[in-house]
Amino acid sequence: MNIEKELHSRSGSLCELCGAKEDLKAYEVSPTNGTADKNILVCATCHSQIENPEQADVNHWRCLNDSMWSTVPAVQVMAWRMLNRLRSEGWPQDLLDMLYLDEETLEWAKATGEGDNDEDAVKHIDSNGAQLQTGDTVTLIKDLNVKGGGFTAKRGTAVRNISLVADNTEHIEGRVEGQQIVILTKYVKKSN
Repeated sequence: MNIEKELHSRSGSLCELCGAKEDLKAYEVSPTNGTADKNILVCATCHSQIENPEQADVNHWRCLNDSMWSTVPAVQVMAWRMLNRLRSEGWPQDLLDMLYLDEETLEWAKATGEGDNDEDAVKHIDSNGAQLQTGDTVTLIKDLNVKGGGFTAKRGTAVRNISLVADNTEHIEGRVEGQQIVILTKYVKKSN
């Protein structure tokens, strides 16, 4: 039996992602070994949106609410990858939080680098919601008592050439009155 026939049999001749009945074809979920268990049956709409992420219709992918519960690992992998692509929309993140993949399936889902994007990176955000970068200049928006420094950093003080604390998004470091201090991001605003 060829792969496409196996997929039609497994899925009941329905798109395994959205349930459509027309324009169905096999889609290899990379990386693949050429077997049916590494393929899914998808409609033309799902196929074109998987291949061209910039053309994705977010509302079409609400179908993942059902298909993510498939017992077929290849379907679970594609659901995970599509939810990751769309997670900035809000509702896909909620589904991702509910989705459980065993270790082997999750490893397969991550194999293409899907989901490894800037959103996973640590971001330092100021009091106005602007992203801070190493070397930026910030202005204090509140008088801050500097513990161990014996002085108060006054509101309006410019802190130039800041550095980011890698493992804590709420902390930055900067020099105030000749001393290197840690400052909470919620008490600064980025200067232009």
